[in-house]
Amino acid sequence: MEKIIDQDLRLIYGGLTDKERSQFGGATILLTGCAGFLGFYFLHFFHRYREELGIDEIIGLDNFQVGYPAWLKKLEESGGITFHKYDIITDDIAEVPGVEKATYIYHMASIASPTFYRKYPIETLDANIWGLRRLLDFYKEKPIRGFAFYSSSEIYGDPVPDQIPTSEDYRGNVSCVGPRACYDEAKRFGETMCYLFHERYQMPLRIIRPFNNYGPGMRLNDSRVPADFAKAVLEGRDIVMFSDGTPTRTFCYITDAITGYLKVLLHNNFDAFNIGMDYPEISIRQLAEIYQTAGKEVFNYSGEVKFEVPADKEYLTHNPNRRCPDLTKARTLLGYSPSIHVEEGVRRFLQFIKESDKGELVW
Repeated sequence: MEKIIDQDLRLIYGGLTDKERSQFGGATILLTGCAGFLGFYFLHFFHRYREELGIDEIIGLDNFQVGYPAWLKKLEESGGITFHKYDIITDDIAEVPGVEKATYIYHMASIASPTFYRKYPIETLDANIWGLRRLLDFYKEKPIRGFAFYSSSEIYGDPVPDQIPTSEDYRGNVSCVGPRACYDEAKRFGETMCYLFHERYQMPLRIIRPFNNYGPGMRLNDSRVPADFAKAVLEGRDIVMFSDGTPTRTFCYITDAITGYLKVLLHNNFDAFNIGMDYPEISIRQLAEIYQTAGKEVFNYSGEVKFEVPADKEYLTHNPNRRCPDLTKARTLLGYSPSIHVEEGVRRFLQFIKESDKGELVW
């Protein structure tokens, strides 16, 4: 039977048009934050289809703060990708060999888990502001074809009810002080920088606003809800919610997300795009029950769904009550069409973990 990772990569490739695939011809691709969740799929995808896409070179940068994952070692040993230890906050990008040749850039280097960016708020802010500024200054007069900045759906804050589903023109309901502000406001300021550098230097900048991605490649201890629930299933523990379970989200499986991110990078105008899944909008309690059901199918899981008061008193401060994207722009301008329902996606995620010797292949 074909493994989940192989199925997923094939789905991503099939989600691109012939014209989109042809745009990678002769490209050097640079990814910052390459050792994270999204880097896992991007690097496997570009490596797998390098010849078909005509890619010249793939360069990955990361500070490897949480270690050098096993999957990265396997890719490095197989050839075709060059990795460099690089701190986006302090290091000089000009000193990294080969980066001056980059034609497509994904700037993903940032802490994305609320648990961790509350622990490292200044580092989170610096990566999204000064790290981005260093890259923009370096590439502002180089002939790059596309530069995608990873913003966040968090830039919308906690949308008022009549702004859900939330479109890209919503200005947000965000607090500039508090435990989440380091991430939310840094992403908002990063978008402003992208706009200004596009206006002054006509840089081919694109802004990505992801909505709740999940799936293979997530570190199971990164404290985001989909990873927490998967870890509980894997370990045979009860699934624990640290809220009352009523906040609602839509959840986008990684293949749909990566397909959208590729389409954004190849778009020919400056713009910001929501990328995610727009249905169904479900509660955290419902998500936990989906993991419980899929866990029984994949792992013969028998745990329960429970609620506990979080030890972190600020865990729920400024936590959005609802999150659901309006994908009209992405559907219309990019031909983006996510299709993997959350129940199928969770099963695929758990099956991947099972195939990966309980996740050891990944981390």
